[in-house]
Amino acid sequence: MKAAIVKEKGTIPVLGHFDSPVVTAGEVLIKVSATALSRVSKFHSMGMHYSSGVNFPIVAGIDGVGSLEDGTRVYFALPTAPFGSLAEQTMVNEKLTVRLPDGIDDLTAAAIANPAMSSWAALVFRAGFKSGQTVLINGATSVSGSLAVQIAKALGAKKIIVTGRNESKLQALEAGEVIAFDTTDDNGQNMFENALLSVVADGIDVILDYLWGDSAIAIMSALAKSNTDRTTRFVSIGTSSGQENIHLPSSILRSSTIELVGSGGKSVSKADMLSAVKAVFEMAAEEKLHMAIKEYTLEEIEEAWNAPLTPRPVIKVV
Repeated sequence: MKAAIVKEKGTIPVLGHFDSPVVTAGEVLIKVSATALSRVSKFHSMGMHYSSGVNFPIVAGIDGVGSLEDGTRVYFALPTAPFGSLAEQTMVNEKLTVRLPDGIDDLTAAAIANPAMSSWAALVFRAGFKSGQTVLINGATSVSGSLAVQIAKALGAKKIIVTGRNESKLQALEAGEVIAFDTTDDNGQNMFENALLSVVADGIDVILDYLWGDSAIAIMSALAKSNTDRTTRFVSIGTSSGQENIHLPSSILRSSTIELVGSGGKSVSKADMLSAVKAVFEMAAEEKLHMAIKEYTLEEIEEAWNAPLTPRPVIKVV
């Protein structure tokens, strides 16, 4: 079968032939129709993610959309190694599939699954969000961040505050409050913190943070200086700022009602992740979620692999 094959750790996939999967007990065969490229999928496929395998060659791709042998359309995750989602066929644990609702096409489902699922899981399962609460999304101009804004709105957020490094993109999100910042400036972190003081004065229920680094410290510091006794669940989702480690004074946590948690592969169960993806598919089918995509063929895998992640590259396999 045709497949995008990673031959050695750290290399990008190339089009080639890979033996078709032979299904074993508990697995299902899937005819793949579409696979989106995400940061985690690319790093995992190249052996550069903590969850990566060590044996190569493998077929790239960790999730996608396709059809079962009876024609049922499904989303699937984590194909059984060495198979991946960037091939004509793959093999997956039958428990790691979700039936697609009517009203959502294969390309949209493939594109929206990973970023929207992570945003939903962080908001609902890790933050315990309730309708009527106030949400601050740091790094809201990313694909996941912008979907988090849409999800929070659809779930009934009272107010949404968006922060990030691109003011024009932030304004396009139509949130309740917009704060742009530049922490590369010598005084950028302090300026961001000062801009936040009035915004967080009445308290924030949930913070979804896709950036980490200096901007996360500024947000927590501003909350610590507020007079609110409202509990704030701060959910760390990613490190798009490039700052993996931060200097977090214990005084910030001791002088605030911040509850600091993470959201990722091991903090949310596979069952909850699949529940999240089912929920976002239903929301997308009702046209409450939207994202830009760019379509490629499997033969264009190298071009797609090197393309920006916005609009989201989606490989139409068959």
